[in-house]
Amino acid sequence: MPAETLPAKSPFYTPEHLAFRDAMRRFVAREISPHVDAWDEAESFPVELYRKAAEIGLMGLGFPESHGGNDGDLFMTIIAAQELARCGAGGVLASLLSHTIGCPPIVNVGSEALKLRVLPPVLRGEKISALGITEPSGGSDVANLKTTARRDGDHYVVNGSKTFITSGMRADFYTVAVRTGGPGSGGVSLLLIEKGTPGFTQTPLRKMGWWCSDTAALYFDDCRVPVDNLVGVENQGFKAIMKNFNRERIFLAAGANGFARVCLDEALAWSREREMFGGKLIDQQVTRHKLADMAMRVEATQAMLELLAWRVEQGDTPVGEICLLKNQATQTMAYCASEAVQLHGGAGFMRGVKVESRRQRPAWCGVRQRRRAARHGLRAGQRSGRNRRPGIRQPGPRHGVDDAADAGALRAGAESAQRPASCAAAINDGRRHTAGTRDLRARHRRTPQTPELPGGSGRRRLAP
Repeated sequence: MPAETLPAKSPFYTPEHLAFRDAMRRFVAREISPHVDAWDEAESFPVELYRKAAEIGLMGLGFPESHGGNDGDLFMTIIAAQELARCGAGGVLASLLSHTIGCPPIVNVGSEALKLRVLPPVLRGEKISALGITEPSGGSDVANLKTTARRDGDHYVVNGSKTFITSGMRADFYTVAVRTGGPGSGGVSLLLIEKGTPGFTQTPLRKMGWWCSDTAALYFDDCRVPVDNLVGVENQGFKAIMKNFNRERIFLAAGANGFARVCLDEALAWSREREMFGGKLIDQQVTRHKLADMAMRVEATQAMLELLAWRVEQGDTPVGEICLLKNQATQTMAYCASEAVQLHGGAGFMRGVKVESRRQRPAWCGVRQRRRAARHGLRAGQRSGRNRRPGIRQPGPRHGVDDAADAGALRAGAESAQRPASCAAAINDGRRHTAGTRDLRARHRRTPQTPELPGGSGRRRLAP
């Protein structure tokens, strides 16, 4: 299925879906794609983007109309994730939509007062919401989190820390998992903690990829939170956390497959233009085989995604299969990103080329999900290794970094001790080597020689 169209006779997409797809495509092309490289260099994007996203209905997607949402179904969510992927920057998608993990517990179990205080301004793009669960001691083991909240009169006194929190610096509302009871899942509660609360501080975290995504560590030192900010019932927070995971997994699977399709489209366009061996790169049979393998995986993943979304919309709860879907989608993306970089050659390591940054996302999406997929798959009577088809190369332990050239590039990046403090420093140091894919393609049309990899690039984003 070409990226430019949705299936005309699909049983899943209505004219309303297609109209939303067109609006999303125009929004991404106008407000995001022209700026993503600069935003990555600045390690942030303008907060004004939240308001613009709200104006086209993106922020309210899937939230109740009574509080400012628009009740979009899962196919709207799939469209939104895959259209946002077209910009080629996962960090934008992650931070812009952090409210889709921060607000659902408030929608599902929060008091009406909390809903009225939080949801309208967030869905209008005026405030930002984040979810605080992952801790330095672990992320997947939610039932054993260590941040505590002790009741003291009309307040909870919170002590502990969270890490890898998306929108951790700029959020206004934080839905935070804390321990109010005994050990295990039965002692977990959720609190709404607002920016500026005494005893609550944050520290930004610098990452390998997703530079423009705001990621932070949160610290609570005798932070006093009003009892009215309890989300749901005390010691019942674990269920509220789990309730949104299926929708979150479908969204992440849709985004991963959307980025995989971007890699396929970019590799196809490059192969049609790149001149080598007396013709075009696409004239080589091995190139066509790679493109066909990428397309096969993308289409198979999309079919699985849409079928499971339809089942959920019908009231089914196929948790194990949704976990396997996310696993499948992230492996598809890892494979397509790796193959696209290989087809681009040295150009695949240049900043401003979409396939370069796409190699960063599978590590974030897939590692934790593999454990969940295996666990749910075994519960469903499936063998955990059955999704690995014989005869098809799977991504290696570094998610597709599987040849000496990539390994050498990784070593070079590790040996580079200094990272420029800003975009300007990077430019002044001569470390920005390309302005984008078009410049590279134009250069190769003039001189068909293979571009050389630069040395000593301290800020080059490398594959995990």
